[in-house]
Amino acid sequence: MPSSAIKNHQETGTFGLADQILSDMFTGNVKPEAELSESNENLKRTPLHQVHVDSGARMVPFGGWDMPVQYSDGIIAEVKSVRNSAGMFDVSHMGRVYFEGSGAAYFLGTILSANIPALKIGRGKYNFICNSEGGVIDDAMVYRVSDEKYLLVVNAGNYDVDLEWITPRFESAMDVMMSDVTVETAMIAVQGPKAVETLNGMTDGQASGIRRFRVGQAEMLDVNATLCRTGYTGEEGFEVIVPAGKAQELWNTLKTSGVNECGLGSRDVLRLEAGLPLHGNDLSTDTNPFEAGFGRFAYFQGENYVAANALKHFSESESTRRLVGFKMVGRGIPRAGLNILSVTDPDKKIGEVTSGTHSPTVDAAIGLGYVDQNSAEIGTRILIDVRGRQVEAEIVELPFYRRQ
Repeated sequence: MPSSAIKNHQETGTFGLADQILSDMFTGNVKPEAELSESNENLKRTPLHQVHVDSGARMVPFGGWDMPVQYSDGIIAEVKSVRNSAGMFDVSHMGRVYFEGSGAAYFLGTILSANIPALKIGRGKYNFICNSEGGVIDDAMVYRVSDEKYLLVVNAGNYDVDLEWITPRFESAMDVMMSDVTVETAMIAVQGPKAVETLNGMTDGQASGIRRFRVGQAEMLDVNATLCRTGYTGEEGFEVIVPAGKAQELWNTLKTSGVNECGLGSRDVLRLEAGLPLHGNDLSTDTNPFEAGFGRFAYFQGENYVAANALKHFSESESTRRLVGFKMVGRGIPRAGLNILSVTDPDKKIGEVTSGTHSPTVDAAIGLGYVDQNSAEIGTRILIDVRGRQVEAEIVELPFYRRQ
Protein backbone atom coordinates (compact mmCIF):
# COMPACT_ATOMS: atom_id res chain seq x y z
CA MET A 1 0.00 0.00 0.00
CA PRO A 2 1.38 3.46 -0.86
CA SER A 3 2.58 5.53 2.10
CA SER A 4 -0.11 8.15 1.43
CA ALA A 5 -2.81 5.48 1.67
CA ILE A 6 -1.33 4.18 4.91
CA LYS A 7 -1.35 7.67 6.38
CA ASN A 8 -4.95 8.22 5.35
CA HIS A 9 -5.95 4.87 6.85
CA GLN A 10 -4.39 5.72 10.18
CA GLU A 11 -5.84 9.21 10.36
CA THR A 12 -9.43 8.47 9.35
CA GLY A 13 -9.82 5.08 10.97
CA THR A 14 -10.35 1.74 9.32
CA PHE A 15 -14.12 1.84 9.32
CA GLY A 16 -14.65 5.59 8.91
CA LEU A 17 -17.02 5.05 5.98
CA ALA A 18 -19.01 2.37 7.79
CA ASP A 19 -19.35 4.68 10.81
CA GLN A 20 -20.57 7.44 8.49
CA ILE A 21 -23.22 5.21 6.92
CA LEU A 22 -24.54 3.98 10.27
CA SER A 23 -24.54 7.44 11.80
CA ASP A 24 -26.39 8.85 8.80
CA MET A 25 -29.11 6.24 9.27
CA PHE A 26 -29.89 7.67 12.69
CA THR A 27 -29.52 11.35 11.81
CA GLY A 28 -31.38 11.15 8.50
CA ASN A 29 -28.37 12.63 6.73
CA VAL A 30 -28.08 9.87 4.12
CA LYS A 31 -25.66 10.85 1.37
CA PRO A 32 -25.93 9.82 -2.28
CA GLU A 33 -24.09 6.65 -3.27
CA ALA A 34 -21.63 8.67 -5.34
CA GLU A 35 -20.47 10.62 -2.29
CA LEU A 36 -19.87 7.47 -0.26
CA SER A 37 -17.92 5.54 -2.87
CA GLU A 38 -14.51 5.84 -4.41
CA SER A 39 -13.27 4.42 -7.69
CA ASN A 40 -12.83 0.68 -7.45
CA GLU A 41 -10.07 0.66 -10.04
CA ASN A 42 -6.99 -1.27 -8.93
CA LEU A 43 -8.75 -2.58 -5.83
CA LYS A 44 -8.12 -6.21 -4.93
CA ARG A 45 -11.03 -8.62 -4.85
CA THR A 46 -11.63 -11.60 -2.60
CA PRO A 47 -12.82 -14.93 -4.08
CA LEU A 48 -16.32 -13.92 -2.91
CA HIS A 49 -16.47 -10.57 -4.69
CA GLN A 50 -18.98 -11.62 -7.34
CA VAL A 51 -21.19 -13.24 -4.70
CA HIS A 52 -21.38 -9.92 -2.84
CA VAL A 53 -22.20 -8.02 -6.01
CA ASP A 54 -24.89 -10.55 -6.98
CA SER A 55 -26.39 -10.23 -3.49
CA GLY A 56 -26.73 -6.47 -3.93
CA ALA A 57 -24.11 -5.57 -1.34
CA ARG A 58 -22.93 -1.99 -1.08
CA MET A 59 -19.25 -2.19 -2.01
CA VAL A 60 -16.62 0.21 -0.67
CA PRO A 61 -12.81 0.47 -0.79
CA PHE A 62 -11.20 -0.90 2.36
CA GLY A 63 -7.49 -1.51 2.91
CA GLY A 64 -6.93 -1.79 -0.85
CA TRP A 65 -9.84 -4.23 -1.32
CA ASP A 66 -13.34 -3.84 -2.76
CA MET A 67 -15.46 -5.01 0.18
CA PRO A 68 -19.14 -5.17 1.19
CA VAL A 69 -20.05 -2.63 3.87
CA GLN A 70 -23.71 -3.74 4.08
CA TYR A 71 -26.38 -5.80 2.34
CA SER A 72 -29.98 -4.95 1.47
CA ASP A 73 -31.38 -5.64 4.96
CA GLY A 74 -29.07 -2.98 6.41
CA ILE A 75 -26.53 -2.76 9.21
CA ILE A 76 -29.01 -2.93 12.09
CA ALA A 77 -30.59 -6.14 10.79
CA GLU A 78 -27.13 -7.65 10.31
CA VAL A 79 -26.13 -6.80 13.89
CA LYS A 80 -29.33 -8.41 15.22
CA SER A 81 -28.79 -11.55 13.16
CA VAL A 82 -25.36 -12.08 14.74
CA ARG A 83 -26.63 -11.38 18.24
CA ASN A 84 -29.72 -13.61 17.86
CA SER A 85 -28.81 -16.39 15.41
CA ALA A 86 -25.82 -16.37 13.04
CA GLY A 87 -24.15 -14.10 10.53
CA MET A 88 -21.18 -14.50 8.20
CA PHE A 89 -18.50 -12.10 7.05
CA ASP A 90 -16.04 -12.29 4.19
CA VAL A 91 -12.71 -11.72 5.94
CA SER A 92 -10.59 -13.12 3.13
CA HIS A 93 -8.85 -9.74 2.88
CA MET A 94 -7.11 -10.35 6.21
CA GLY A 95 -3.54 -11.59 5.92
CA ARG A 96 -2.82 -15.28 6.55
CA VAL A 97 0.83 -16.27 6.88
CA TYR A 98 2.27 -19.61 8.00
CA PHE A 99 5.64 -20.01 9.73
CA GLU A 100 7.08 -23.50 9.86
CA GLY A 101 10.28 -25.14 11.02
CA SER A 102 12.33 -25.83 14.11
CA GLY A 103 13.13 -22.12 14.38
CA ALA A 104 9.54 -20.89 13.92
CA ALA A 105 8.71 -20.52 17.62
CA TYR A 106 11.92 -18.64 18.34
CA PHE A 107 11.45 -16.28 15.40
CA LEU A 108 7.83 -15.46 16.21
CA GLY A 109 8.84 -14.87 19.80
CA THR A 110 11.15 -12.08 18.63
CA ILE A 111 8.38 -10.18 16.80
CA LEU A 112 5.13 -10.93 18.69
CA SER A 113 3.97 -10.00 22.22
CA ALA A 114 3.07 -13.61 23.06
CA ASN A 115 4.86 -16.44 24.82
CA ILE A 116 5.13 -18.49 21.64
CA PRO A 117 7.22 -21.41 23.00
CA ALA A 118 4.58 -21.95 25.71
CA LEU A 119 1.70 -22.00 23.22
CA LYS A 120 0.33 -25.53 23.10
CA ILE A 121 -0.56 -27.28 19.85
CA GLY A 122 -4.06 -26.27 18.76
CA ARG A 123 -4.10 -23.07 20.83
CA GLY A 124 -4.52 -19.49 19.63
CA LYS A 125 -3.35 -16.25 21.24
CA TYR A 126 -4.28 -12.61 20.72
CA ASN A 127 -1.12 -10.48 20.57
CA PHE A 128 0.49 -7.31 19.29
CA ILE A 129 3.09 -6.62 16.64
CA CYS A 130 5.02 -3.79 18.30
CA ASN A 131 7.94 -1.72 17.14
CA SER A 132 11.05 -1.27 19.28
CA GLU A 133 9.42 1.73 20.98
CA GLY A 134 6.42 -0.37 22.04
CA GLY A 135 4.04 1.25 19.57
CA VAL A 136 1.38 -1.05 18.13
CA ILE A 137 2.02 -1.74 14.44
CA ASP A 138 -0.92 -4.17 14.43
CA ASP A 139 -2.89 -6.53 16.62
CA ALA A 140 -3.07 -10.12 15.45
CA MET A 141 -3.96 -13.72 16.22
CA VAL A 142 -1.32 -16.44 16.23
CA TYR A 143 -2.21 -20.16 16.26
CA ARG A 144 0.02 -23.17 16.84
CA VAL A 145 -1.29 -25.50 14.14
CA SER A 146 1.18 -28.35 14.79
CA ASP A 147 4.47 -28.96 16.54
CA GLU A 148 6.54 -26.65 14.30
CA LYS A 149 3.83 -24.83 12.33
CA TYR A 150 2.13 -21.54 13.24
CA LEU A 151 -0.51 -19.40 11.56
CA LEU A 152 -0.43 -15.61 11.92
CA VAL A 153 -3.60 -13.68 10.97
CA VAL A 154 -3.21 -9.91 10.59
CA ASN A 155 -5.52 -7.02 9.74
CA ALA A 156 -6.16 -6.23 6.08
CA GLY A 157 -5.43 -2.52 6.38
CA ASN A 158 -2.02 -3.24 7.94
CA TYR A 159 -1.08 -6.26 5.86
CA ASP A 160 1.51 -4.46 3.71
CA VAL A 161 2.95 -2.58 6.68
CA ASP A 162 3.19 -5.79 8.72
CA LEU A 163 5.02 -7.68 5.98
CA GLU A 164 7.35 -4.76 5.34
CA TRP A 165 8.28 -4.90 9.03
CA ILE A 166 8.42 -8.71 9.37
CA THR A 167 10.24 -9.62 6.14
CA PRO A 168 13.67 -8.03 6.87
CA ARG A 169 13.70 -9.79 10.24
CA PHE A 170 12.65 -13.07 8.68
CA GLU A 171 15.48 -12.89 6.15
CA SER A 172 18.04 -13.23 8.93
CA ALA A 173 16.10 -15.95 10.78
CA MET A 174 17.28 -19.55 10.92
CA ASP A 175 15.35 -22.79 10.36
CA VAL A 176 12.00 -21.22 9.55
CA MET A 177 9.94 -20.94 6.36
CA MET A 178 7.31 -18.25 5.76
CA SER A 179 4.32 -18.95 3.46
CA ASP A 180 1.78 -16.24 2.62
CA VAL A 181 -1.50 -17.98 1.70
CA THR A 182 -3.74 -14.91 1.68
CA VAL A 183 -4.47 -15.06 -2.05
CA GLU A 184 -4.79 -18.81 -2.46
CA THR A 185 -7.26 -19.25 0.41
CA ALA A 186 -10.49 -17.63 1.57
CA MET A 187 -11.60 -16.93 5.13
CA ILE A 188 -15.21 -16.64 6.26
CA ALA A 189 -16.17 -15.64 9.81
CA VAL A 190 -19.34 -17.34 11.09
CA GLN A 191 -20.55 -15.64 14.26
CA GLY A 192 -23.55 -15.89 16.57
CA PRO A 193 -25.40 -18.22 18.98
CA LYS A 194 -26.15 -20.70 16.18
CA ALA A 195 -22.66 -20.66 14.63
CA VAL A 196 -21.43 -23.85 16.30
CA GLU A 197 -24.66 -25.71 15.54
CA THR A 198 -24.51 -24.65 11.90
CA LEU A 199 -20.89 -25.66 11.38
CA ASN A 200 -21.43 -28.91 13.27
CA GLY A 201 -23.99 -29.82 10.64
CA MET A 202 -21.43 -29.21 7.91
CA THR A 203 -18.51 -31.01 9.60
CA ASP A 204 -20.21 -34.11 11.05
CA GLY A 205 -19.91 -32.66 14.55
CA GLN A 206 -16.21 -31.80 14.32
CA ALA A 207 -16.67 -28.05 14.88
CA SER A 208 -17.88 -28.32 18.48
CA GLY A 209 -14.79 -30.39 19.31
CA ILE A 210 -12.66 -27.28 18.75
CA ARG A 211 -12.80 -25.23 21.95
CA ARG A 212 -12.62 -21.44 22.31
CA PHE A 213 -9.31 -19.89 21.23
CA ARG A 214 -8.32 -23.13 19.55
CA VAL A 215 -7.58 -24.09 15.96
CA GLY A 216 -8.40 -27.38 14.30
CA GLN A 217 -9.07 -29.17 11.02
CA ALA A 218 -12.38 -30.47 9.76
CA GLU A 219 -13.73 -32.06 6.58
CA MET A 220 -16.05 -29.59 4.88
CA LEU A 221 -17.39 -29.65 1.31
CA ASP A 222 -14.94 -32.45 0.47
CA VAL A 223 -11.88 -30.41 1.49
CA ASN A 224 -9.85 -30.07 4.65
CA ALA A 225 -10.80 -26.74 6.24
CA THR A 226 -9.02 -24.89 9.04
CA LEU A 227 -11.37 -23.69 11.79
CA CYS A 228 -10.20 -21.00 14.22
CA ARG A 229 -12.70 -20.67 17.08
CA THR A 230 -12.25 -17.01 17.87
CA GLY A 231 -14.03 -13.97 16.48
CA TYR A 232 -14.37 -10.21 16.57
CA THR A 233 -17.99 -9.79 17.58
CA GLY A 234 -18.26 -10.88 21.20
CA GLU A 235 -20.22 -13.96 20.12
CA GLU A 236 -19.46 -17.63 19.61
CA GLY A 237 -18.00 -18.33 16.22
CA PHE A 238 -15.28 -19.44 13.88
CA GLU A 239 -13.04 -18.18 11.11
CA VAL A 240 -13.16 -20.88 8.43
CA ILE A 241 -10.21 -21.08 6.01
CA VAL A 242 -10.71 -23.01 2.77
CA PRO A 243 -9.05 -23.04 -0.66
CA ALA A 244 -10.09 -19.98 -2.67
CA GLY A 245 -11.91 -22.18 -5.19
CA LYS A 246 -14.27 -23.43 -2.44
CA ALA A 247 -15.20 -19.99 -1.11
CA GLN A 248 -18.39 -19.45 -3.09
CA GLU A 249 -19.68 -22.95 -2.39
CA LEU A 250 -19.08 -22.50 1.34
CA TRP A 251 -20.73 -19.07 1.38
CA ASN A 252 -23.81 -20.32 -0.49
CA THR A 253 -24.09 -23.41 1.69
CA LEU A 254 -24.00 -21.27 4.82
CA LYS A 255 -26.60 -18.94 3.33
CA THR A 256 -28.87 -21.89 2.55
CA SER A 257 -28.43 -23.00 6.17
CA GLY A 258 -29.91 -19.71 7.37
CA VAL A 259 -26.72 -17.77 8.09
CA ASN A 260 -27.21 -14.08 7.24
CA GLU A 261 -24.80 -12.18 4.98
CA CYS A 262 -23.08 -9.35 6.88
CA GLY A 263 -20.72 -6.55 5.89
CA LEU A 264 -17.98 -4.43 7.41
CA GLY A 265 -20.45 -1.92 8.86
CA SER A 266 -22.16 -4.37 11.18
CA ARG A 267 -18.82 -6.00 12.02
CA ASP A 268 -17.58 -2.65 13.30
CA VAL A 269 -20.71 -2.10 15.42
CA LEU A 270 -20.47 -5.60 16.85
CA ARG A 271 -16.81 -5.28 17.81
CA LEU A 272 -17.44 -1.92 19.48
CA GLU A 273 -20.37 -3.33 21.45
CA ALA A 274 -17.97 -6.06 22.63
CA GLY A 275 -15.39 -3.42 23.65
CA LEU A 276 -12.80 -4.66 21.17
CA PRO A 277 -10.21 -2.24 19.74
CA LEU A 278 -9.70 -1.36 16.10
CA HIS A 279 -6.22 -0.64 14.80
CA GLY A 280 -6.10 2.73 13.12
CA ASN A 281 -8.69 4.04 15.59
CA ASP A 282 -8.05 2.73 19.11
CA LEU A 283 -4.57 1.34 18.49
CA SER A 284 -1.65 2.72 16.51
CA THR A 285 2.11 3.14 16.64
CA ASP A 286 1.40 6.15 18.87
CA THR A 287 -0.23 3.91 21.50
CA ASN A 288 1.08 1.05 23.59
CA PRO A 289 -0.84 -2.00 24.86
CA PHE A 290 -0.80 -0.89 28.50
CA GLU A 291 -2.51 2.49 28.09
CA ALA A 292 -5.05 0.77 25.84
CA GLY A 293 -5.89 -1.61 28.70
CA PHE A 294 -4.50 -4.71 26.98
CA GLY A 295 -1.28 -5.13 28.93
CA ARG A 296 -2.22 -8.74 29.69
CA PHE A 297 -1.52 -9.52 26.02
CA ALA A 298 1.86 -7.81 26.07
CA TYR A 299 4.28 -10.58 27.00
CA PHE A 300 7.80 -9.15 26.82
CA GLN A 301 10.01 -11.81 28.43
CA GLY A 302 10.72 -13.62 25.16
CA GLU A 303 14.33 -14.11 24.10
CA ASN A 304 15.49 -11.23 21.89
CA TYR A 305 11.94 -9.84 21.66
CA VAL A 306 12.19 -6.56 19.74
CA ALA A 307 9.87 -4.55 22.03
CA ALA A 308 10.98 -6.07 25.34
CA ASN A 309 12.63 -2.99 26.86
CA ALA A 310 9.89 -0.59 25.81
CA LEU A 311 7.02 -2.78 27.01
CA LYS A 312 8.81 -3.50 30.29
CA HIS A 313 9.11 0.25 30.82
CA PHE A 314 5.41 0.81 30.09
CA SER A 315 4.44 -2.03 32.42
CA GLU A 316 6.33 -0.40 35.30
CA SER A 317 5.18 3.17 34.61
CA GLU A 318 1.80 4.76 35.23
CA SER A 319 0.20 5.79 31.95
CA THR A 320 -0.77 9.42 31.55
CA ARG A 321 -3.90 8.42 29.65
CA ARG A 322 -6.22 5.43 29.35
CA LEU A 323 -8.59 4.01 26.77
CA VAL A 324 -12.13 4.06 28.20
CA GLY A 325 -15.63 3.23 27.08
CA PHE A 326 -18.46 5.71 27.39
CA LYS A 327 -22.20 5.99 26.74
CA MET A 328 -23.80 9.19 25.57
CA VAL A 329 -26.22 10.72 28.08
CA GLY A 330 -27.30 13.53 25.76
CA ARG A 331 -28.38 13.19 22.14
CA GLY A 332 -25.54 12.74 19.69
CA ILE A 333 -23.39 10.09 18.04
CA PRO A 334 -19.66 10.16 18.85
CA ARG A 335 -17.18 9.97 16.00
CA ALA A 336 -13.46 9.27 15.93
CA GLY A 337 -11.48 12.48 16.32
CA LEU A 338 -14.02 14.40 18.43
CA ASN A 339 -12.67 16.15 21.51
CA ILE A 340 -13.51 14.94 25.00
CA LEU A 341 -13.93 17.80 27.48
CA SER A 342 -14.13 18.15 31.25
CA VAL A 343 -17.61 18.61 32.75
CA THR A 344 -16.24 20.95 35.41
CA ASP A 345 -14.16 22.92 32.90
CA PRO A 346 -15.76 22.64 29.42
CA ASP A 347 -12.90 24.60 27.86
CA LYS A 348 -10.42 21.92 28.93
CA LYS A 349 -9.71 19.05 26.56
CA ILE A 350 -9.06 15.82 28.47
CA GLY A 351 -9.06 13.35 25.60
CA GLU A 352 -10.25 12.30 22.18
CA VAL A 353 -12.81 9.86 20.80
CA THR A 354 -11.26 6.98 18.87
CA SER A 355 -14.39 4.96 17.95
CA GLY A 356 -18.09 5.66 18.16
CA THR A 357 -21.47 4.58 16.82
CA HIS A 358 -25.07 3.91 17.78
CA SER A 359 -25.53 0.44 19.22
CA PRO A 360 -28.81 -1.27 18.34
CA THR A 361 -28.07 -3.98 20.92
CA VAL A 362 -27.79 -1.68 23.95
CA ASP A 363 -29.93 1.02 22.29
CA ALA A 364 -27.46 3.81 23.02
CA ALA A 365 -24.73 5.82 21.39
CA ILE A 366 -21.41 4.40 22.58
CA GLY A 367 -17.74 5.05 22.04
CA LEU A 368 -14.13 4.49 23.00
CA GLY A 369 -11.57 7.20 23.62
CA TYR A 370 -8.37 8.09 25.39
CA VAL A 371 -8.72 10.39 28.41
CA ASP A 372 -6.34 11.73 31.03
CA GLN A 373 -5.61 9.13 33.70
CA ASN A 374 -7.27 11.22 36.44
CA SER A 375 -10.50 11.38 34.40
CA ALA A 376 -10.73 7.66 33.58
CA GLU A 377 -12.71 6.34 36.56
CA ILE A 378 -15.95 4.50 35.79
CA GLY A 379 -18.94 6.74 36.47
CA THR A 380 -17.10 9.95 35.55
CA ARG A 381 -19.18 12.38 33.51
CA ILE A 382 -17.50 13.88 30.43
CA LEU A 383 -18.48 16.08 27.50
CA ILE A 384 -18.17 15.13 23.83
CA ASP A 385 -17.81 18.05 21.44
CA VAL A 386 -20.19 17.02 18.65
CA ARG A 387 -19.91 19.65 15.91
CA GLY A 388 -19.73 22.45 18.45
CA ARG A 389 -22.37 20.99 20.79
CA GLN A 390 -21.13 19.80 24.15
CA VAL A 391 -23.00 16.55 24.75
CA GLU A 392 -22.78 14.81 28.10
CA ALA A 393 -21.56 11.21 28.36
CA GLU A 394 -20.56 8.82 31.14
CA ILE A 395 -17.54 6.52 31.37
CA VAL A 396 -18.79 2.95 31.78
CA GLU A 397 -17.37 -0.51 32.29
CA LEU A 398 -16.42 -2.49 29.20
CA PRO A 399 -17.69 -4.37 27.33
CA PHE A 400 -20.93 -2.61 26.47
CA TYR A 401 -22.40 -6.00 25.58
CA ARG A 402 -21.48 -9.37 27.07
CA ARG A 403 -22.64 -12.69 25.62
CA GLN A 404 -24.83 -14.65 28.02
